Amino acid sequence: MSLGNRLLFLNGAVSHAPAPPVTTLLELHPGAYTTTRTHRSSSEILFWDRHLQRLTNSFKLLLKSNPKFLFDMPENDNGLFLELSNGTITWDSKIPCLINHSMRKVMPFVLKERESVEEFAITILVSGNSANLSCFEDGFDETRVSDVLDVHVHVGTYVPPVFGVGGSGARLAVVGQGRDMANAKYSGWVRSRKTLEKLRPPSVTELLLSNDGEHILEGCLTNVFLVCRKETDDAIDNYEQNDLPTSTSFEVQTAPLDDGVLPGVVRQVIKEYISLILILLSITSTCTNLSPESVTVLKTCISPDSICLKIGIPFREIAPSWSQRELWTEAFITNSLRLIQHVEAVQTPSTWKCVESKTWEEITWVEKIFEDVPGRITSIIQSREQRDLHESR
Repeated sequence: MSLGNRLLFLNGAVSHAPAPPVTTLLELHPGAYTTTRTHRSSSEILFWDRHLQRLTNSFKLLLKSNPKFLFDMPENDNGLFLELSNGTITWDSKIPCLINHSMRKVMPFVLKERESVEEFAITILVSGNSANLSCFEDGFDETRVSDVLDVHVHVGTYVPPVFGVGGSGARLAVVGQGRDMANAKYSGWVRSRKTLEKLRPPSVTELLLSNDGEHILEGCLTNVFLVCRKETDDAIDNYEQNDLPTSTSFEVQTAPLDDGVLPGVVRQVIKEYISLILILLSITSTCTNLSPESVTVLKTCISPDSICLKIGIPFREIAPSWSQRELWTEAFITNSLRLIQHVEAVQTPSTWKCVESKTWEEITWVEKIFEDVPGRITSIIQSREQRDLHESR
């Protein structure tokens, strides 16, 4: 690998200049992007198809609503933008095609240059080429798309962190407003979030967003999940007796996309996983005519030791409320690099007034500390995720 264990490619061609940190790349160029990583000694890219789809969706949303986030051009020069967004170009196939064309050149080069068996973090940025776009005032079709879009690929060595043990958890702080255009992942957000850094206390590893200081939306880099106890005596008794939680006493909460939350790839995977657990639980509990063999197969689908059959925690898309933090029993955050990381503590300003005009030292903080981390639900999901990665082909 190059200086700093990083490589940068433009449309499949490697840059021979030292590659900058990925944040610098994103600050310098507008565009839609996604970040993922390899696993199994770089033989696979995690959730690749999902990342391609999310990046394509981000590109289409930005092109239609905010093309300035894709092309570095004056806002009043929108004639060509309208033609791009309203034309007949099939972006759902064109964007993945452009990216895969670059990746077929990138990955062989990266694997050849690596010095040992290692994993890589990969960021793909699709950026508008404004200089070329201005040359097509007579219009263009799909054959010219590669002339007006650049595919930047940033690759760096990556050591997957080990979570699930004491001291490896995240510490979160609620500091800023939700992002604009949250349903698209674009490089402009990397520049915008820098203003929040002055609010980061020294021990905090991730900053959370909220529009009112009460409802938790997401992190700057992650989606956030809370396991919440329901307000019943049975729920309290079950948890204190160290029983496995049940669907009548607990639920997993995360803010819905409509509240202004990025559709994270791992967020969707977790949602599908929890939904699968509930579906299989429903089948096994209501279908009395299932054969013993069928029940065994269903249990195996959930977990090798069937432990999730004893849980069945409902999943609800609702922004967790800070005022109900006494009902929070555990929390975890997700993204495509760290996958699932348990949370040790969450803190928020005692008052939300004028927070963004202060520094972290000028704020009085209120903290929620989680006991016995990682929590039981988090540990189960982490174990399933590790098993699925180990068994994936």
